[in-house]
Amino acid sequence: MISYELSPHQAQVRDVVHWFAENEIRPISLLADEQKKVPDDWLQRVNQMGLSLSMSSFGEKAGENKSEPKEQKNRERQGNRLGVIASEELGWGDCAIALTLPGPGLGGPPIQHSGTKEQKERFLSIFSREEEPKWGAYALTEPEAGSDVSGLQTTAVKVDGGYILNGQKIFITNGKRASWVVAFATVDKTIGRAGHRAFVVEKGTPGFSCARLADKMGLRASETAELVFEDCFVPDENLLGGEEAYQNTGARSGGFRVAMKTFDSTRPIIAAMATGIARAAYEYTLDFIQTEFPRHGTHYREAKGLLAEMQQKIQVARLLTWESAWKGDLGRPNAQEAAMCKAFAGKIALEVTSASLEIMGPYGLEGNLVEKLYRDAKIYDIFEGTNQIQQLIIARHLYEPYGIRV
Repeated sequence: MISYELSPHQAQVRDVVHWFAENEIRPISLLADEQKKVPDDWLQRVNQMGLSLSMSSFGEKAGENKSEPKEQKNRERQGNRLGVIASEELGWGDCAIALTLPGPGLGGPPIQHSGTKEQKERFLSIFSREEEPKWGAYALTEPEAGSDVSGLQTTAVKVDGGYILNGQKIFITNGKRASWVVAFATVDKTIGRAGHRAFVVEKGTPGFSCARLADKMGLRASETAELVFEDCFVPDENLLGGEEAYQNTGARSGGFRVAMKTFDSTRPIIAAMATGIARAAYEYTLDFIQTEFPRHGTHYREAKGLLAEMQQKIQVARLLTWESAWKGDLGRPNAQEAAMCKAFAGKIALEVTSASLEIMGPYGLEGNLVEKLYRDAKIYDIFEGTNQIQQLIIARHLYEPYGIRV
């Protein structure tokens, strides 16, 4: 049974990351949004501090008890839980800046889960070196393959020593600055998902380029790139997992399995960040009405009712997210829980930020934090699978055990 009480180590991680969000992220939040860029000198300093948006970093960088016996440390994995606890605090600080923190980002989980030993060492070890900030990226979405990845159009043609990639990827976080990108392509469009392959494409590879950076409504300080592959040669050793990982021709084999397994790890992270957005809006609005509204006025009483409802929904989103992360740490299937928390938290972020603006009235539109949170929240209902896709996943897990296809 999952425990919803944080352990001393989990509470320590939460407190350390919250301090960082409050004292390092929040002070530059509105400026970074206005300039559509996180300052380079800030990223350099953070890189030296060793904090990244990576589940593995929280146990190693944020106060791990080194004196704890090794056998006790290994008794139960906590990476997913530490990841969502820390991600909520980073989302509370500023989601765009959180997504810009140096590290492997969304590209880390597929390499960790599916890469060979050599690939893990080669591509993940670069983030442990105290040098210039480095990023990884995850490239799945295409103009004709967003929510339905079976429509993948990027092709991978086998040649001597590797593959030739041709195609386009859109909405790729940190895609331009990344040292490498986990990119998905198909070796045969006629067999659908069974033809999918995952490749690690390194920056500077001939034929691999960034066509443009997107100008967005929200998360404006986060880099979102459009990537292009034009006769791009990727060597065999960069095929994620190696050739043997793709011998099964089933629909859930190979690249499609890698993509879906990645979502089971990353959707709770996204849900946690959405919960952080909602919590930030709630806390800001609560402070606002305490100082700006007459305590016995009608508006104050109505606002308190809305805030009480917000707090309930935030707590539900958090608990759904923790359950998904807990199952992931235990190695249990968590696709349904990951879809549930992502769908609910993304919806709640929209509802809470909208209600906060409603309470604050014109004061909420003066370029303050809540106005920014409102713009940022929308994407959390879309990326990592839209709300509608999450509902389909949930329905499949509910009904397919009874022989009902969804």
